[in-house]
Amino acid sequence: VQLVESGGGLVQAGGSLRLSCRASGNIFKINAMGWYRQAPGKQRELVASITREGSTNYADSVKGRFTISTDNAKNTMYLQMNSLKPEDTAVYYCNAGVVTTLGSVSWESAYWGQGTQVTVSS
Repeated sequence: VQLVESGGGLVQAGGSLRLSCRASGNIFKINAMGWYRQAPGKQRELVASITREGSTNYADSVKGRFTISTDNAKNTMYLQMNSLKPEDTAVYYCNAGVVTTLGSVSWESAYWGQGTQVTVSS
């Protein structure tokens, strides 16, 4: 299973970006996906998450500005980021809980993408 992020870049404060994360490989279903970010010198933190049923969760710092969504048919997750601030600058990582099957056996594993840089200038 591979997760590939795209959509990062450089934007001015107040601007918008849309991140995408596409999962591919031996996927039976994806139970939940999430976006994390890590700024220099800081720990990786959860930005937003979404379950297969569409239940969402956001970090307080992004509520009202970021929107997470998925296209389950395409195994793709999105993060619409509006009103960006310099403190949103970080590498953004995609995470997914993927169920894989082999014959009659199935199991869930967590996967990470390689990360995409988001830089917000003041």
